[in-house]
Amino acid sequence: MRLFTDHPASVGETYVEHLGMAGGFGLRMILGGLACLVHGLLPFLFTKTGSRIVTELHGRMVTHRSRTAPEAGRHGQAA
Repeated sequence: MRLFTDHPASVGETYVEHLGMAGGFGLRMILGGLACLVHGLLPFLFTKTGSRIVTELHGRMVTHRSRTAPEAGRHGQAA
């Protein structure tokens, strides 16, 4: 059971909260990656989408982690 709870607890989340947070991040990363691929083919589309998503996710992670688990920032681990 600890395999499922140790890391979420280290970042101030329950297993279900961590699942939701990591799943949401993953989905946003996939969408951002797809936007970048389309932008590579059609440079006039999605000109700022990828960088905006990366900035948004970084802000959410830093804000969330510092608010819920100040010690978690030292681990340097992503969701």
